[in-house]
Amino acid sequence: MAENYNNGDNYGGGGSEGPNRRGGPDGPNRQNKSPKKKQTMIIIIIAAVITLIGSTIMSTLLENATTKEITYNEFLEMIEKDEIEKIKFTTTKIIITPKDSDEGYFKFTYWTTALNDDELLPKLNKTKIEYKGEVTDSQSSIVTFLLEWILPFAFIYFIMAMVFRRIGKGGGMMGGVGKSNAKIYVEKETGVTFRDVAGQEEAKESLKEIVDFLHNPGKYSSIGAKLPKGALLVGPPGTGKTLLAKAVAGEAKVPFFSLSGSDFVEMYVGVGASRVRDLFKQAQQSAPCIIFIDEIDAIGKSRDSKYGGNDEREQTLNQLLSEMDGFDTSKGLLILAATNRPDVLDKALLRPGRFDRRIIVDRPDMKGRVNILKVHSRNVSMDETVDLKKIALATSGAVGSDLANIINEAAINAVKNGRRAISQADLFESVEVVFAGKEKKERILSPKEKKIVAYHEVGHALVAVLEKKSVPVQKITIVPRTMGALGYVMHVPEEEKYLETKDEMLASIVGLMGGRAAEEIVFESVTSGAANDMEKATGLAKNMIARFGMSEKFGLMSLAKVENEYLDGSAHLDCSQETAAELDKEIRELLKKCYDRAKELLQSNRESLDKITEYLCQEETITGKQFMEIFKKLNPDFVEIKNDLAEELEEAVESVNSTEK
Repeated sequence: MAENYNNGDNYGGGGSEGPNRRGGPDGPNRQNKSPKKKQTMIIIIIAAVITLIGSTIMSTLLENATTKEITYNEFLEMIEKDEIEKIKFTTTKIIITPKDSDEGYFKFTYWTTALNDDELLPKLNKTKIEYKGEVTDSQSSIVTFLLEWILPFAFIYFIMAMVFRRIGKGGGMMGGVGKSNAKIYVEKETGVTFRDVAGQEEAKESLKEIVDFLHNPGKYSSIGAKLPKGALLVGPPGTGKTLLAKAVAGEAKVPFFSLSGSDFVEMYVGVGASRVRDLFKQAQQSAPCIIFIDEIDAIGKSRDSKYGGNDEREQTLNQLLSEMDGFDTSKGLLILAATNRPDVLDKALLRPGRFDRRIIVDRPDMKGRVNILKVHSRNVSMDETVDLKKIALATSGAVGSDLANIINEAAINAVKNGRRAISQADLFESVEVVFAGKEKKERILSPKEKKIVAYHEVGHALVAVLEKKSVPVQKITIVPRTMGALGYVMHVPEEEKYLETKDEMLASIVGLMGGRAAEEIVFESVTSGAANDMEKATGLAKNMIARFGMSEKFGLMSLAKVENEYLDGSAHLDCSQETAAELDKEIRELLKKCYDRAKELLQSNRESLDKITEYLCQEETITGKQFMEIFKKLNPDFVEIKNDLAEELEEAVESVNSTEK
């Protein structure tokens, strides 16, 4: 149930895409009218032929479905019983229409083979049966033969010939199979410059050198410097890798070929390699230019068996490696690629001479978040209460996508409430919407569940305060949210940190155990609400012991390796089964020790736990300041250690809360 705002997804700075032109660097192709007319005529002819064949087949099927064969004896018996209305003689058949033959919508007929029976006509003359003969027209037989046999085969031959011809030429219906489908942005049409990218100053600095090289190649070539063949942008999803690539193209004012790694992948073997060849051919004709391949791990995975073999992908990768070796950098051709999985890329792709530079596009710090908020709020109306620095402090760990979403949600909230400008209260509300979801007003907890959730959340907050190494509390709520939380405690770091001590990590685990400990102390039972807390605590304990060497038993031994560093950062064990079993035992003991510590803290402060929970049940949402006021009244000797930034945020949250009231 407890939620921590220190984790957030990420994205880059602002900016927008420009128009997409398919016609290459010189603008769209204006000579498409006649091929379009020709293509339309072919489609009309094909449709007509399909309709003709379809109608012929349908009539044949209908005739077969409503006609039944009988024996000649049965035919004679029908004559004697006067069950026949009329008869038609053909060269080989006798077509019989019986009386009262309506069976539903269709009228069924019978047929039998015509035999040399001299007594048949005298018999018919004695009855009232109408009969006639049909002369077979040789011309109609030829037409039928053409429609039913020759035309379908001719049509299939025509379609197959056209398909293979167009595949060979690389155009038309399936001609794009072997052609590159890169989006081509000409000169400034990306609509993005470095001014639109915030929070990534180091990455921008590296890319500015490349832009300067494209503008002034002589300055570098005079001392023998060469333009890097490629630059690999690496970072978590959404940190602005694609945006940075477009900014490079916008600043360099050169054609920008943009496509995804998955665009090379097709079900046909050899198509990916063909598209790579075509892409580099187009790029060399348009040089100087930039090729940008997003999510390059789709085609650039290592060719060893660890990640599974794929002949088509490996052919595409081999062709890409060959093309990168083959082009001349003096013409100003640069390859940019982006990935959030550099660990799976083939080593041949990462060596110097292919991707010479690796540019890390990481999560922004406090200053970076402020700058990103400024970029996204440039065209947004805001009132005098807005302080972007405090919003940046409240969103530690978040980057561009979260911050852009926060600004947008705040604008929507302002419009919904009839205001013409965004307020600080709108921004703080949108922070909660982005990270915890909207309030679920229709979900009403029973008094018992409400009390359990309140004790759980206050348990988290109280342990966080008592463990002085833990991050300060800014807000506690028991209002359910759409992302699954029945309540949460908002923790905000006192300062930007890039390292954590062992004591701080232990304090975090104790804080995560506070909710479950409070439930057991008060209700002498536990609920399912601590599932997320236990998952986080177990992961943290595992990292402490297996990765960070913070265990006396295992010492400095590394027992796990990180995979997907820029995605979920998960680690897999790199040890024997016996060691893994011992590791599990050590993790279990560490978690128990932290849980006992949480119970000890709450039992010794039971009065504070009860009083704060009672107040929270009444108010449903309280600020960190209100929480501390009650706690200090009950614990006058407690000395609170605070940071200037934490005080600023506390004042901001308090002012927003009073404004909402």
